[in-house]
Amino acid sequence: MSEAPEDYERGNPGLNELPEHSPAVAAAIRIIRQRAEAESGHWPLGLSDGFLLRFLRARDFCMDQAVRLLKNYHKWRKECPEISADLRPSPLLKLYAAGYHGVLRSRDAYGSKVLIYRIEKWDPKQFTAYEVFRVSLITSELIVKEAETQRNGIKAIFDLQGWRLVHAFQISPSIAKRIAAVMTDSFPLKVRGIHLINEPLFFYPVYSLIKPFLPEKIKERIHLHGSNYIPTLHQHFAENILPPEYGGTGPSMNDLCKEWTDHIMNFEDYLISISENGIVSASSS
Repeated sequence: MSEAPEDYERGNPGLNELPEHSPAVAAAIRIIRQRAEAESGHWPLGLSDGFLLRFLRARDFCMDQAVRLLKNYHKWRKECPEISADLRPSPLLKLYAAGYHGVLRSRDAYGSKVLIYRIEKWDPKQFTAYEVFRVSLITSELIVKEAETQRNGIKAIFDLQGWRLVHAFQISPSIAKRIAAVMTDSFPLKVRGIHLINEPLFFYPVYSLIKPFLPEKIKERIHLHGSNYIPTLHQHFAENILPPEYGGTGPSMNDLCKEWTDHIMNFEDYLISISENGIVSASSS
């Protein structure tokens, strides 16, 4: 496999399967670091090999796209302190304890990490949309450290059972734009699929706020399953990885939510270190 710089300019998905220290990957890391160092911007999280590799894998080693993603990631974090300034999970423990968010133990057939969010567990009187979105960012910052997730991305299931107008009123156009930015070109994770289930009619006005900001490839990966969702959802996810609440035979949502909450809390020091107002050092990531 050639290590010529032009290979990285065109992109080379095959490099995703190689380990970090292979010659071709190491050469790509050197190039993106040189490109970043040539920029006038400040890189508060450092430019370690592991950190830069996230951006290369997220864009299949297309150098221009990876550099743009790296810059957009830092730009987004700086411009969205409501979400990124404090990534401690402890202030959100009541939301976690309610069972709002869990991560499946097993990946799907394509190696993607599968995340589940349950809207009915979000009480808008206790937590703002910014805090709820911070839950997603916290999970993203942890799973992006995994090589397999860097390669195969994520899929998310949003259970909109219990969606009410009070939830809808929390999603302003500015929040919608920021959510879309992270999903498209501001975070080094490949979004392989977004699955909405139990969506009520009055959810669609909120979806229409977000949709214009999404590129076509993301729109094509959004699946609306409705209330009779099990047959179509199971076309995308094997029953043995889904919890019983969604017609599967895997661990229950209660177990998954508790496991993921415990996992997140074990990484609170790391999350503080990468918060915008924290001790920013990700050199070991």
